[in-house]
Amino acid sequence: MANPIRMALVGLGRAGIGMHLPELEGRSGKFHIVAVCEPFAERREEWAEKLSAKPYTDIEELVRDPDVELVDIATRSVDHYAHTKAALLAGKTVFLEKPFGISAEEAEELTELGTRPGGPRLYVRHNRRFEDGFEQVNRIIDSGILGSVYEIRLARNKYDRRHDWQTLQSLGGGQLLNWGPHLIDHALQFCGGSCRTFYSGLHQVVASGDCEDHVKLVFTGVNGRIVDVEISGGCAVPVPEYTVYGTRGALVSAEDGFHVKYLPADRELAALQSSDALTDTKEYKGTGEVLSWTETVIPYENYGGCSRIWDALYETLREGKPFPITPQQALEVMRVISKAREGGIFTD
Repeated sequence: MANPIRMALVGLGRAGIGMHLPELEGRSGKFHIVAVCEPFAERREEWAEKLSAKPYTDIEELVRDPDVELVDIATRSVDHYAHTKAALLAGKTVFLEKPFGISAEEAEELTELGTRPGGPRLYVRHNRRFEDGFEQVNRIIDSGILGSVYEIRLARNKYDRRHDWQTLQSLGGGQLLNWGPHLIDHALQFCGGSCRTFYSGLHQVVASGDCEDHVKLVFTGVNGRIVDVEISGGCAVPVPEYTVYGTRGALVSAEDGFHVKYLPADRELAALQSSDALTDTKEYKGTGEVLSWTETVIPYENYGGCSRIWDALYETLREGKPFPITPQQALEVMRVISKAREGGIFTD
């Protein structure tokens, strides 16, 4: 492609080196890294040389570089607000790694700065919106084989005695800001875009530091669905990532694919008539019918994975297509996170 986006990568740590750079491999025609910004000199010089990019020590200097079109922020969570604000005020387009700041107030200010008419644009990297499993579950739901879906359970859990910066509140740690943005974004999409109520329960179980490593959120969506979210580093027996209940079947994820049990639409069910008779001495009375279930395993499909968010960003910046994650959607995620920190039941 003749017109790659000239970008600067800010932060050469776990996200920058371990996620963003590998995702950009094979996309050199769309993105060209012209600068890097990193406080650690050895790492900064190493990657500047590898990428043939200009090295910067601080973002205030970098954002004055006229050759930089897009600032990709992959720094620690606690720095996202200041780094994004500096780039937006300098007139740069920003691609911000989640979380969208560490509070709803920070996200609200950045949303205002990044959506002004004629001003620089802000895009939040909720790359898990492009997760193959999330997309496939949506396709299975949309196919209708499960009937009307009324409850979905999302889980990411393991037993993890973590002790890095992600365990410290002072640096924006905790699972609410780590996996939280991804699964809360998924939950809100399953909820119809927003929720009527949600419950939050947080615990620190096995990680060091002073942050939560176990999160339980239960949403009631504007579409009436219940969405149960569990993120845990204290779970010795993990549960499936996806469980979906519908009026004609259910789905659960496993190692070999999605296990589905359902009643096909062409299998009619006999009408039921409730009885209020007091002469029946049985506590429970079923129909005695034998249901003809279909059970199958749907193999996992590969749609291209989370790195497709870069393609969507390119199409937005060069072709004018709408970016699939709006600032308002990312802001709603942060509003949920800010409320969830308090614990309890919330009603919008």
